[in-house]
Amino acid sequence: MEKHEFNFVPKEAKADSEQTKPSLTYWADVWRRLKKNKMSMVGLVMVIIIVLTGVFGPMLSPYTYSQQYLSVRNAPPRLDIMQIDEDLYVYRTNDYYLALVTNDGHLLDENDQLLGVLELDRKDAINKTYYFIYNGEEVAMDFSYANDDSTPYDYAITYKGETYTKTETVHNADFWWGTDKLGRDVLTRVMSGARISLTIALVATLVNFFIGVTYGAISGYEGGRTDLVMMRIVDIINSIPLILYVIIIMVIFENRGLWLIVMVIGSVYWVGMARLVRGQILGLKEQEFVLAARTIGVSKRKIIFKHLIPNAIGPIIVALTMMIPSAVFTEAFLSFIGLGISAPLASWGTLANDAIAQMQKFPYQLFFPAGAIALTMLAFNFLGDGLRDALDPRLRKG
Repeated sequence: MEKHEFNFVPKEAKADSEQTKPSLTYWADVWRRLKKNKMSMVGLVMVIIIVLTGVFGPMLSPYTYSQQYLSVRNAPPRLDIMQIDEDLYVYRTNDYYLALVTNDGHLLDENDQLLGVLELDRKDAINKTYYFIYNGEEVAMDFSYANDDSTPYDYAITYKGETYTKTETVHNADFWWGTDKLGRDVLTRVMSGARISLTIALVATLVNFFIGVTYGAISGYEGGRTDLVMMRIVDIINSIPLILYVIIIMVIFENRGLWLIVMVIGSVYWVGMARLVRGQILGLKEQEFVLAARTIGVSKRKIIFKHLIPNAIGPIIVALTMMIPSAVFTEAFLSFIGLGISAPLASWGTLANDAIAQMQKFPYQLFFPAGAIALTMLAFNFLGDGLRDALDPRLRKG
């Protein structure tokens, strides 16, 4: 017969009315259910942004984390500037100097150099007046209005016989998040702090992962006396508050650095993972697939690492995700109490520690690193909650 003599059935007729949905792999199904959880996707996006900011942010910044501009230290994100002549704007620094600024908030020129700070000529402490020189002309800054409630301004500037009191507020175009007490860019230091804090947290978490998973899997699979001894070791370590143990180790070693913090955190935070994995392995080792593997002579190492651990990977990943914000907070706490990395390196904890003394006068210096810590912990907790639901095999048909 010729092809044109056949009547082909259309695709719609071939479809089974009771056809089931296409099959998915375990991880494809996990991703499908994870995407349905809006908060977990928000957490995932936040984690990606934070990581990318820590990796690439310091590279894109025109400043380094240690570059100082002492003349404009503690400059806020928004500047109160005053025009005292045509195209001549000044910003009163927190050290009571006058720095040149453009009308759109630039303190630096195209070469990242200060536009200029007026030369101080003399101070009149009695009349509360500072005298500066600009292009051979005297500029007087009068602070006698500071305690006068009848005037809406705190100071006045006299230049070429004219007195100016009106200020306008503009964004700090060079230091978007302001500068710290040494004139360093807060935004650059927060981004550099993200790199250090996340590096410590991720490396310490991976160390915890490998130690905890291996230890717990061996203990759970072997059982008997081996399990008893190994778990008693965990109980001994757990009997000491982990944060106290970390503090003691950090105090003993004088040369505190990035890798010491990683090793100290990684040396104790694995006990929780070990307990979790042991519990999972105790339930899995009695399954039929383990019995079949033993029957055909598969070694213990292969049973543990190729059969048992992969089947317990869901709870392990969730615990790992939750461990990262805990490590971030621990590192920030250590740095905050002065046991973190040494200057001029900065983590979020050291930035908060530096800012706490000036919190009332310059709250933005504390707000940004503290906000970064809070956002990071929220992001990982949102993601961890979503992963916990997505990886639960009891909800797989959901």
